[in-house]
Amino acid sequence: MKKIAAITMVRNDDFFLQKWVEYYGRELGGKEHLYIFFDGLDQEIPAFCEGTNAIKLEKIGTDVVSNDKGRVAVMSAKAAELFSNGYDLVIGTDADEYLVADPKLGLSLQAFLSGQNISNCVSALGLDVGHKVGEETALQSDKPFLAQRSYAQLGTRYTKCSVISRPLNWGSGFHRVKGQNFHIAKDLYLFHFGYADMDRINARFADKSRLEQGWERHLRKRSRTSRLVTELKARKFEPWTCFARICQTLIRPPYALNKPAMFGLKIIVRIPERFQNIV
Repeated sequence: MKKIAAITMVRNDDFFLQKWVEYYGRELGGKEHLYIFFDGLDQEIPAFCEGTNAIKLEKIGTDVVSNDKGRVAVMSAKAAELFSNGYDLVIGTDADEYLVADPKLGLSLQAFLSGQNISNCVSALGLDVGHKVGEETALQSDKPFLAQRSYAQLGTRYTKCSVISRPLNWGSGFHRVKGQNFHIAKDLYLFHFGYADMDRINARFADKSRLEQGWERHLRKRSRTSRLVTELKARKFEPWTCFARICQTLIRPPYALNKPAMFGLKIIVRIPERFQNIV
């Protein structure tokens, strides 16, 4: 079994971070393999981080762009350090992102990745989970997220190069690895929950510090996913995730050939029941 670390950076995001710690701690064989960086010395390290490697840093950047670039530079440097300390693979995600091996395989994330031949990096197929307003209630942290949310957009933005096998430099938000192509692993998914609760999105609009850093446009994008899953017909998971994996592998945007594209299609799928208790 390969030794795998997971790293993330957060600021004022305990809701998702607690699930991140629980999930990756279980899937990777212990919380000691988790490395969490708190963006700002004013942050408090929550009690649920006990057993992880949690560190407070000086605040990185004053706006969205500088913050993203600064964060990923720290993450890439930390990943290189972890490789020198004996790790075989490093997973980099935001705290609201969870890499999931299809439950039909009966494998933990660690077991799944240990069986993959990863020469540089590997991506999961991105599923941007939304809030179907009128059908689904507010997201609760004490229950599995996928027992509360059943719809997602097949989004290229979340088909990320999240797993690396040697020191490399991620692009902002882990969306690509600089100088490397990407490969989408079969039966591996990245569930993104940042847009999965309209109550939380609306609360963030009230966070003046985020608006001052230029987050308003980003927050407005977040409501778009829930609008799409509410308004569009949900399609079958198996054929459309297969289509998306092929399409994103073959189609690339001309401005970034190491990122996936999908013709701008807006495809909503219903998440199968087998995923309900995994995250």
